[in-house]
Amino acid sequence: MKNIIGRIYVNYNYRKKPVVVEAFKLGEHDIPYWFMKIPELIMKRLESGSIAFVIPTLEGNMEANLGDYIIKGVKGEIYPCKSDIFEITYEKLEKN
Repeated sequence: MKNIIGRIYVNYNYRKKPVVVEAFKLGEHDIPYWFMKIPELIMKRLESGSIAFVIPTLEGNMEANLGDYIIKGVKGEIYPCKSDIFEITYEKLEKN
């Protein structure tokens, strides 16, 4: 198959580098200090009675619901991740 400029499509595959990030599961783990210090962090109550957080990110505001993981990335960026994606992508490290 060719793309619009006549080149053949090629798949480029990549593997995530083994980096260590801090993370916690909202509603199951204790909330770390770095999360509560996020400027403009908004907590809201949903119609179901549950809570969610609106987290400002470089891509805009993102909502984190109970059961989502909150990740502090390698450059200090903070963003939510659905638990199924997180559990495929990351594994828990044993404490030293």
